[in-house]
Amino acid sequence: MASLLQQPLGPLDPPPSPLPRHNVENTNPKLLSDASPPHKPDRLPHGRIRTSQFQSHRPFDEIPRRDDTIKWTSYIARRCRSGALSAATAAFASMLSAGARPNGVTLITLLSACADSDARKMSLPFGRFVHGHVFKWCGDGVQEYDVVLGTSLVDMYAKCGRTDLARQLFDRMTARNLVSWNTMLDGYMRNGEVGESVSLFRRMVKRDKMTWTAMISGYVKNGRLEEALECFRQMQLHRIDPDYVTIISVLAACADLGALGQGLWAHQYAWRQGLSRNVRLSNSLIDMYSRCGRVDFARQVFEVMPSRTLVSWNSMIVGFAINGCAHEALQHFSMMQAAGFVPDGVSFTGVLTACSHAGLVEEGLRYYDMMTQACGISPRLEHYGCLVDMLSRTGRLRDAMDILQSMPMKPNEVVLGSLLAACRVHGDVSMAERVLGYLVEVEPDCDSGYILLSNVYAAAGMWDGVGEVRSSMKTQGIKKTPGISGVEVDGDVHEFVAGDDSHRRSEEIYATLELVGHEMKLWGYVPPTQTD
Repeated sequence: MASLLQQPLGPLDPPPSPLPRHNVENTNPKLLSDASPPHKPDRLPHGRIRTSQFQSHRPFDEIPRRDDTIKWTSYIARRCRSGALSAATAAFASMLSAGARPNGVTLITLLSACADSDARKMSLPFGRFVHGHVFKWCGDGVQEYDVVLGTSLVDMYAKCGRTDLARQLFDRMTARNLVSWNTMLDGYMRNGEVGESVSLFRRMVKRDKMTWTAMISGYVKNGRLEEALECFRQMQLHRIDPDYVTIISVLAACADLGALGQGLWAHQYAWRQGLSRNVRLSNSLIDMYSRCGRVDFARQVFEVMPSRTLVSWNSMIVGFAINGCAHEALQHFSMMQAAGFVPDGVSFTGVLTACSHAGLVEEGLRYYDMMTQACGISPRLEHYGCLVDMLSRTGRLRDAMDILQSMPMKPNEVVLGSLLAACRVHGDVSMAERVLGYLVEVEPDCDSGYILLSNVYAAAGMWDGVGEVRSSMKTQGIKKTPGISGVEVDGDVHEFVAGDDSHRRSEEIYATLELVGHEMKLWGYVPPTQTD
């Protein structure tokens, strides 16, 4: 790993002005729901959900029906840990029927289960039901659990998509700690409310590792990649040491941007902090290097891993595939099986992509049969997409169309676009017109389909068709989305479009481009010109 890591750790780019920080005042009302607290024991907030709604039809006889809060809480916790929210709700209903009184631990356990459940239709109403019992049962003892219970409620509502209710609770908490702030901040990010999250972040007097990580991860998940890297720089300036979770988010941003320099810096930092042996971090490094075009670096990381998971193998196989190393991808697929790992859908996406890029049609079809028959994996959209792309690249457009029409799900823009691009390469005008019909049905405002069809007409010399496509785009108000290019210079990623002069050094940039173009012509290079 000397070629990767044993280099001087360069400084980060100079930071912009630090973010403003403001003091915050806590409000003093007790925890409240968005509705008024219940005035009677049988009236609960948010729809007045009654216990009978959650009672199971199966007999509940695993523990005695008696007033034993600890045993009931333990039983409910086991159900929650197994992910069985419906069983936990039935247990809670039976607990209440047996006369046992839930305590703060019981309620926090149930709220956490609601927050982490995938059954959103059930988790939100049951979370509201538990919310009512925060008042009904805790009574004077609520102060003991005030911060933890309040934070659990905020987390539950935010993860159920109700950041409005989460914020109401957050603002009304009698006491808040750093976890409370981080929970609200993360809730905004996971629901795409980046502006609200940034506003809350700026109000925070104290920030810790989790605060910064939530911001960086949130920026990445919301596609704000440059801001994620800027936030990471700010974290360094505030002398907050990131952990492997932070670095994984940074690497994801680098991978999406193709920012190899910053990805290398993050790798060096992780290595010096003793984090590079973490399996999840190593998997992220393999993905980042592969997507930045340095599959050789990805392979170095893979080969020195002390232990590997299926994700490690899949990352390496896909990395080889997308970088045109079909032989290595298929070889590692065999090595993975020899190591005792059972391939999954991602594994087959990798080998099918490798076969597609290398034109290995028969091998690709054999792997597809292995996936569906030997491994019993139902094909997903990406597998069909690989088949369509593989057949299209080799000119088997009719077979690709047959696959398209036999898919159990609707094709997306990517799948249709690959077939349409192949129609352009192989000059099949009638097929291109059919594919555009599918594409317009799936994505009516997709400009790329019209542009590709226009190029098909132009390549065939059908200029009337070119005019009709452009007229149709104008009538429907569809405009060509400008292509954005990016370049990384000294750790900064600069994005630009054709004719862009917004960069402060644009004159110098264009002068250099003209010089390069002149030099290329002197060497006999004639750039291709094609209508788009």
